[in-house]
Amino acid sequence: MKQPEVILIVAATRNFAIGRGGDLLFHISEDLKHFKALTMGHPIIMGRKTFESFPKGALPGRRNIVVTRNSGYTAPGIECVTSIEEALDLCASSPKCYIIGGGEIYAQSLPYASKIELTLIDDAPVDADTFFPAISPAVWTLPPSPEFDRTDPKSGVRYAFLTLERNGDD
Repeated sequence: MKQPEVILIVAATRNFAIGRGGDLLFHISEDLKHFKALTMGHPIIMGRKTFESFPKGALPGRRNIVVTRNSGYTAPGIECVTSIEEALDLCASSPKCYIIGGGEIYAQSLPYASKIELTLIDDAPVDADTFFPAISPAVWTLPPSPEFDRTDPKSGVRYAFLTLERNGDD
């Protein structure tokens, strides 16, 4: 079956932390707008915990696919599957789909991804409990030293929008 382009989209800190207590580490307005602009109109694939962290349920304007071990799980506006492969099969008619978290789902879907849309946050919290999987420079083209060219006015944290491409041979 034809597969769409698989893109992981994530906001992570320098130590690849992505969450704490079921929530994002930082709520950066420009990052949330960037996320919406990239994912709008495309299927989004997430784990159950990520879905349940949304205050208003399914994200509008996108096909919401939730991967969960609980085959009986239901919620308004979502489709449930029990594996990443099943989720990707549902997206076969789409040119691309976005993996939006959390940590386990990122790890399971990384082998399928051709691109990572990374908001890299210039911080390294020690109390984070959810992390993005390690990415290898042998597999991914990484910037030598990212320039943190943006600053969130609310938190003061510096960040950068980066696009990582899978190297051609892997």
